[in-house]
Amino acid sequence: MQKIRLHPSGREVECTPGDTVLGALEKAGYALPNNCRAGACGECKVKVLTGQFDQGMVLDMALSQEERKQGYGLMCMAKPLSAELVIEWGTEDAKPKLFPPREDQRFVLTDRIARTPRILELRFRPVGQPMRYWPGQYVTLGDERAGAPPRCYSIANAPRPDGEIVLQITRVEDGQTSQWVHDTLKPGDVVKISGPYGTFIGDPSVDTPVLCMAAGSGLAPILSLTEAALRRAYRKPVTLLFSARTAADLYDSGLMKYWETRHRNFIWRPTLTGETREGLLHGRIPAVLPDLFPDLSKHSVFVAGSPDFVAACVAAARALGARDDLIHTEGYFGQAIPQTAPPSHLVAA
Repeated sequence: MQKIRLHPSGREVECTPGDTVLGALEKAGYALPNNCRAGACGECKVKVLTGQFDQGMVLDMALSQEERKQGYGLMCMAKPLSAELVIEWGTEDAKPKLFPPREDQRFVLTDRIARTPRILELRFRPVGQPMRYWPGQYVTLGDERAGAPPRCYSIANAPRPDGEIVLQITRVEDGQTSQWVHDTLKPGDVVKISGPYGTFIGDPSVDTPVLCMAAGSGLAPILSLTEAALRRAYRKPVTLLFSARTAADLYDSGLMKYWETRHRNFIWRPTLTGETREGLLHGRIPAVLPDLFPDLSKHSVFVAGSPDFVAACVAAARALGARDDLIHTEGYFGQAIPQTAPPSHLVAA
């Protein structure tokens, strides 16, 4: 059994042979940022100070050759080879802490609802104990036997006593898992779900106005975060901007109107990019943002959607004064498995 030591805290985590560094840290409750679990996003990039590890197959856009030479690695794919691996991550007290994920938890699909022509909402109930998670986290769902490899999907609801979790899954062209979800899964099916994962959770102690920006099924983690905040009577203004191509691509508008009616501090502002409709904003969020929020220096900002959407919204928010320590992002990557391996899997620091 290898050990992973966190610098500067000095905390140690045991790593079972075959486990990735990310997996070992999550089992111990440590919140190393991550989005894709496939070596594609670069969120879990850290510097390895001492020790050897097998980096596995990752994309050059997520970990450049120069970064590899400097000792950096992607912990979602890295597996320790030496008895001890020392990584530069965390604070002196090694916070934040998360709920350790559990693998292959059994859930029953209780309902499926077509939210848009391409987005399907699935509702699952646990067979055993409810999954403990923070709003904004995600799970993996799939069935290898059916040709549907596990993929990452954000939970779209805040934790509930009955343990129900809601996933909103977009049909992806040539996406094996999304096609399986849309075409095969039916109410009553028992599936295996693993999680929770991810650190798109913000800081519950922060008391600032909140701006959420989402596109497509990027709305899912935003819904979970917003529901949780409103449930605990969050008093500062909460604004949710949602970008859709046409009115047919807008969904959960009824829930948004309910939240607006019940919570005076909640504002729902959808914007359309492909058509104009009376009463709705028109244009991409980065373009309309300055007219809505001339100053974001005191806001907590949450952005979820495709990587290009996230990058554009973050740049627009920063231009309006948003602070990096109050910006939280969740970028959704395609379902393709990385195919490009680095010249050498063995990295020594």
